Amino acid sequence: METFVFLFSFTALGVLYAMNTNPALQEPYVILIIGAVVLVAVFLFYFHLTRSNPPNDFLFFVFTEFSFTCVIDLTSALEYDGFISGFMEFYRKTGEPYLGTAYAIMMCYWDGIAHFVLYLVMISRIADRRAYRTVGLFWAGSLCANMSVFITGIVVGKYGSEIRPAFWLNFVFLVMPVLGAITLFTRPKDRPLIGGYNAQHAQSMKLIWRPLDLMLVILLLAAMGFTILRGLAAMDSPLGATSIYLRHYEPYLKDPVGFPRVTILHQFFYGLPVMGAFIYGLLKPGCTWMSDWTVFFAGAVIQCQWAHVGGSLHPRTTVPFRIPNTMFPTVLAANLLYTLTPVLVALRVHSNPYFFLKISPFPGRTGLPNSEEKDTKYKDK
Repeated sequence: METFVFLFSFTALGVLYAMNTNPALQEPYVILIIGAVVLVAVFLFYFHLTRSNPPNDFLFFVFTEFSFTCVIDLTSALEYDGFISGFMEFYRKTGEPYLGTAYAIMMCYWDGIAHFVLYLVMISRIADRRAYRTVGLFWAGSLCANMSVFITGIVVGKYGSEIRPAFWLNFVFLVMPVLGAITLFTRPKDRPLIGGYNAQHAQSMKLIWRPLDLMLVILLLAAMGFTILRGLAAMDSPLGATSIYLRHYEPYLKDPVGFPRVTILHQFFYGLPVMGAFIYGLLKPGCTWMSDWTVFFAGAVIQCQWAHVGGSLHPRTTVPFRIPNTMFPTVLAANLLYTLTPVLVALRVHSNPYFFLKISPFPGRTGLPNSEEKDTKYKDK
């Protein structure tokens, strides 16, 4: 099924070409109507295609639908960068002109490549009746961050006065990952929630005897400090440190397009408390929620950082807002480490989850028997 979805998604190029060569289809409200009709038509196509063997998950239709739009986003990015032509000229003028900003181009590359691959993986797993919860949470975090920054940045940035009817189609791509995240968070976990001897042993160790966790706590504290510094800079704090950072390290935060500032404020108001919660989860045994939220947050941070750093380096960003050459290695290293930190936390939680499991003693005992047997595999009911 994933191969068919991959090939069918490229029929989007035919729709774009037809609209680009027919002036009657390039009016703002006509673009909105055609966009809505195409979304409905793609859904109905896959709905009828799977009637004989319907998928047991409504997200299957979300993933097939969004796979189709991934090709549109990738085409937009490639055309703005001059690699192809003849598909999206009309959309620059009467559709969504802000897609030509450096941030939006990098966002479209992420959607057209990373999200497209994730959709195909999840479609394959649904078709084979296999679990995809972890991959799905990563996707939900990535797309929720993507669209919340994108929509907010359009409204508060310099393109807020150029909103056209096609803008409203973006809310479909915000609402569906939110619903997907709620659905995935409420599903039973793929991993055990209750541990035995191994979990009891792991949770008896203080932080000082867990060097990997200690390193992650230090990285999270550093990431929180970096988030505070950039958040205050994005809010034009008069503090000397933030003024120096804004002027000499990341002037991109002042770009009037709005996306860089909104990205940093998202990290400040949402990412900061989440990272604080992760530190708590590394200190307090039995935080079963860590396995889900670390993956969701890793997807959000990677997407935001890809678009933010990529946008600051893109040629479409004017010279005054680019990273100064003298500070380029420092800023790039700081952003890469900031991106890697939640990924390392998620990998730590999933590779050795015993510290994050609940320990349920046998009736009448205060702990589990001193046995080297593997942890129990049953879940909470």
